[in-house]
Amino acid sequence: MMIDQEYRDVLATLSEGSVARRFDPYLDIDWDSPEYRIDPDDPRWILPDDCDPLGAHPWYRALPEERKIEIGMWRIANIQKVGLQFESVLIRGMMQYAMRLPNQTPEFRYCLHEMTEECNHIQMFQELVNRIGVDVPGMRADYRATSHFWHLGAYLPIIFFIGILAGEEPIDHFQKDAIRRGEELPPALLRTMQIHIAEEARHISFAHRFLTERVRRQTRTGRAATSLAFPIIMRWLAGAIMTPPRDMARKFDIPRQVMREAFWDSPKSQEILRAYFGDVRTLAEELGLMNAASRRLWKRLGIDGDASRFRSEPHRTAQPAA
Repeated sequence: MMIDQEYRDVLATLSEGSVARRFDPYLDIDWDSPEYRIDPDDPRWILPDDCDPLGAHPWYRALPEERKIEIGMWRIANIQKVGLQFESVLIRGMMQYAMRLPNQTPEFRYCLHEMTEECNHIQMFQELVNRIGVDVPGMRADYRATSHFWHLGAYLPIIFFIGILAGEEPIDHFQKDAIRRGEELPPALLRTMQIHIAEEARHISFAHRFLTERVRRQTRTGRAATSLAFPIIMRWLAGAIMTPPRDMARKFDIPRQVMREAFWDSPKSQEILRAYFGDVRTLAEELGLMNAASRRLWKRLGIDGDASRFRSEPHRTAQPAA
């Protein structure tokens, strides 16, 4: 595929950014300092009630503080584990894609930069999980069993990069919302979030730009198929990333009804789910992938809503005027 100069310039900027501003989980986080010590009694582990679906549930809000901290630590550690599992799939798929690229292709260099950064993220997330000290499994068992084959999607690059966005956007949105709340987070958690957000900005930008290049070259039939695949992949992987495994409910005796409502039956949890995808709804609009059939599908899957006016626009529920 011919690459135009504008796309080459974008890839060069992203690659140069990976050289000039990169992080190392063992140089940029002083894990053994007193500041980053994991305190199992720290109330800052309590799940937020505006961006975590379980944290928003009345059952969780009514628990004693000690129990909320315990569940919060497990949930946050498990999200880190899910993140590193997803990034291992991303690396495998992106490597397969990059190894098929011809010589002189600028995508090759950027893809290798991104994979290097994702390896660092895996180390960083696993270090945080280890130090929190809870034995979390990560994804639900059915997702873990099938994830060994997800990277084969790299042979269909448009589908694969939609999948990359479907995995990256929910965690990125959750982390940004958690930081924007203005409340303190445990320092080790905050630092890992800051590093991840900084580097994911490049990764998400690349996925958006990659899809822009590829989708605009599709035939009308191909674009119609992509318009339907887009929301399906988004919703499927949102479940893989943000829905906890059954181990959590068993460990903490969480009622089945609470889990159903929190993931994703209650109005509040549905609002949180829709908010994860404001940026990708904007992308779908820009790529001409929002047609009558696909809009119905976004709505049917419960991930419709307004497009973001700008990248990473905060999600806020409108308040009545005083």
